[in-house]
Amino acid sequence: MRLAALACAWMLGLWPVMSAAQPLAGTLSEGTVQSPILVIEFDRAFAQSAFGQRVLVEIEAEGASLAAENRRIEAELTEEERRLTDERAGMEPDEFRALARAFDEKVQRLRREQDIKARALNQRSEDARRQFLAVSEPVLQSLMRESGAAVILERRAVFLAANFIDVTDQAVDRIDNQIGDGADLTPMAQPEPEPDNSGLPAFETPPDEQE
Repeated sequence: MRLAALACAWMLGLWPVMSAAQPLAGTLSEGTVQSPILVIEFDRAFAQSAFGQRVLVEIEAEGASLAAENRRIEAELTEEERRLTDERAGMEPDEFRALARAFDEKVQRLRREQDIKARALNQRSEDARRQFLAVSEPVLQSLMRESGAAVILERRAVFLAANFIDVTDQAVDRIDNQIGDGADLTPMAQPEPEPDNSGLPAFETPPDEQE
């Protein structure tokens, strides 16, 4: 809400000044909007672009694969638990406790591993959106120059805007023409993950034990 209010206040303050120097808005013969302010729906641009559609299809497929893997692991653990329970009567108490402890550790390990995969999938979606924004920037700068615009605002942050200053469709067309589905682009560098001491591999030492 604060961002929208600031955007609206900025627009109301800037518009009279800029309108004194040029017409409020218009279009060139080739259809390019002429306006000091443009708006874009980033989410729609991403979803409708060839880049975004490729990413969404890939992530959906990977998500379905991960869900199937989770169901398989759950079924295997359920069967292992049932078998362990059935064999309990013929075991010494200490033997059963050791097996039960090992089973619980296995469950916790598998849960951590699957959670890591799920987080990685979510991170990939966020990284793809960041990369799309990066490759879109030159296109948006070009649209600004052609339109004589001083700013492009995210439409969700604007209280009210005329449809003709929305350049989402133009941006999608130009991005598709320049990068296609982006499959050949080099992935953006990933930030170093923060350590998770609850699931450290055996060869790592928790920070509080390092000297």
